[in-house]
Amino acid sequence: MSEEENAHRPNLSRRRRANTPAGTKKRRDVWVTAEEEAALVARAEREKVTVPNLLVSAALAERTDSPTERRAIGAELMQLHNLLARSSNNINQLARQANATSEFPVEAREALKHLRSVAMRIDRAIEGLM
Repeated sequence: MSEEENAHRPNLSRRRRANTPAGTKKRRDVWVTAEEEAALVARAEREKVTVPNLLVSAALAERTDSPTERRAIGAELMQLHNLLARSSNNINQLARQANATSEFPVEAREALKHLRSVAMRIDRAIEGLM
């Protein structure tokens, strides 16, 4: 490869942030417990970045959720999980009845409509996470 092609090609194995032309202007010291340090180091290694880079990118990320928002998202997902489990149980009961009697139950149409609405609700919840 030529020198010019190397200049425009990003280094995918780079752990540090790229140098800025003006250099670093500010320094921040962060005190953490031993447990927090271990968690930061482990996550930085998983993401193949340095701990300072991990902290800066997390702090400056466009989408950040507060602990309260994360708990609300978790609660909504648990409600959806339980609703899907109950709906699946109803569909299984209707399928057993249809197999035993060779007739499609009238309630099945309503149950499938409900299951579709649950699936759409799950899709909306997932889209809200992204």
